[in-house]
Amino acid sequence: MRIISGTYKGKRLIAPKKLPIRPTTDMAKEALFNILNNNFQFSQLSVLDLFAGSGNITYEFASRGCKEITAVDLNYDCVEFIKKTAQELDFSITTIKSDVFKFLEKAYVKADIIFADPPYDFDEEKFLKIPQIVFEKNLLNQNGQLIIEHSKHTNLSKYPNFKEARRYGGSVFSFFENTV
Repeated sequence: MRIISGTYKGKRLIAPKKLPIRPTTDMAKEALFNILNNNFQFSQLSVLDLFAGSGNITYEFASRGCKEITAVDLNYDCVEFIKKTAQELDFSITTIKSDVFKFLEKAYVKADIIFADPPYDFDEEKFLKIPQIVFEKNLLNQNGQLIIEHSKHTNLSKYPNFKEARRYGGSVFSFFENTV
């Protein structure tokens, strides 16, 4: 994986092979960040990265100047890899080892962007649980966005706060908005 832009533009990071991850492709990540770049000033964002895995998305936000980033993953090795990489690159990233759903139920953080990249084999009910909790618990700041990455075989457009979906290869980003 590589960082697309920002302070560490072009930097390649190699995650240990033992991590149970499916990193977002560079093409999809670049497209996502082009969309975000048109809507947000990165230096002023607070970000919550759910199912953070290797930290691929987390590092991209950090490289682009986000100061408040929290990465949540259940896997100990993933969390340790993110911590280690954040230290090496001098990124201010808070890591939390937790089941994402339990974390969201007890969450005390509010964010401008919540990015979730759960396993593609989740059933639709589990996918929809993410926006349900995020909006019930009011975890997004005003004009914030929840972005869920999923397979092209999953349709999340039925949820009330759904805005749009963008497809890149076999991956789809579904955008949900907090317009309150």
